[in-house]
Amino acid sequence: MAEISVKREECVGCEACVAACPFGAIAMEDGCATIDLDRCNFCGACVSECPYEAILLVKEEKQEARQAARGVWVFAEQREGAFSTVVFELLGEGRKLADALGDPLCAVAIGHRLQDHVHILFEYGADVVYLADHPELEHFRDDAYTCVFVDLVNQYRPEVCIFGATSTGRSLAPRIAARLKTGLTADCTGLEIQKEERLLIQTRPAFGGNIMATIHCRYRRPQMATVRPRVMKKAEPVPGRRGELVRYELDPSRMAVRTRVLQFVREEVETVNLEDADIIVSGGRGLGDPKNFKYIQDLARAMGAAVGASRAAVDAGWIPYSHQVGQTGKTVSPKVYVACGISGAIQHLAGMSSSDIIVAINRDPDAPIFKVCTYGVVGDLFQVVPALTEEINKAKRG
Repeated sequence: MAEISVKREECVGCEACVAACPFGAIAMEDGCATIDLDRCNFCGACVSECPYEAILLVKEEKQEARQAARGVWVFAEQREGAFSTVVFELLGEGRKLADALGDPLCAVAIGHRLQDHVHILFEYGADVVYLADHPELEHFRDDAYTCVFVDLVNQYRPEVCIFGATSTGRSLAPRIAARLKTGLTADCTGLEIQKEERLLIQTRPAFGGNIMATIHCRYRRPQMATVRPRVMKKAEPVPGRRGELVRYELDPSRMAVRTRVLQFVREEVETVNLEDADIIVSGGRGLGDPKNFKYIQDLARAMGAAVGASRAAVDAGWIPYSHQVGQTGKTVSPKVYVACGISGAIQHLAGMSSSDIIVAINRDPDAPIFKVCTYGVVGDLFQVVPALTEEINKAKRG
């Protein structure tokens, strides 16, 4: 794909390339630059910095491979036949990408007993559904799902593959990318097509959300990305819409699966699902003790809300990770977000700042959360939250 070399007769040993290399791959030997190919990323930084044009970089685009790749694929994550909400968001975004490329929009459904459920993928915009249905695929396992997806990619050659940045997607997509020797951009918040070169332009926050990075994968296919839930608009369903169903015949003997599922232990959830909630009440480090989450749960119950948490509360073991909101947790966009005892670190704000209304309760008037909230209450949450819960319950009783 790429070759780099030093023209010894042109190199004068100025060391400009040594300073320019971000990977420390260049050293001087006998007054001439040498490049460690195991460390070189072929980025070309040394080429542009060399004042004597002594470094030659040749990148060969496999044009025929790129031209053969067609189709925008969405991984249709599901559990027990129920597709994740993020799948319909990806189908909405995937439709735009597919139309820009002039490609079909495809969904990949992997599991067991999905025959009666895949019609919803057509209704939400899929032109083609690749269905891998087998008892061995009933429960998500990295090895099995990776084997199936890679086999499908090698057989049908998609141009773009996108996954939800869920616990499943974050586990599966990197394995697939490594197996296919292609690039992967994680936690994207924006996707678009550069039509001239058919490039997927992938935008994601970096350095704690302080900057937005734009990434593309020019030389390999498929172009792959994971997308955080609730950052893309859901596709509008068309009841009765149909498309092409392609069945994948699984050969279990070809799968090197190292795990087996012994048991599922379901978490008892008293309130609604965090990612689908219109109202979320979250607690943070300011609660001081795990037993104090009862104040958050009481308010959430009164408001018909889901219970969220900051990373600090989750890391302290006060509440399960499934409740974590933020850059390393879930991205949510409810109508109302109530932050109790949460200072508002930028990592937390990255997961909830798109909420319609943000209510902050914190005793520190200088807490960063007050810079983004719609309504702020400076006070002791142990007084404010119970009082708010009581007033809501009174109003509900009429």
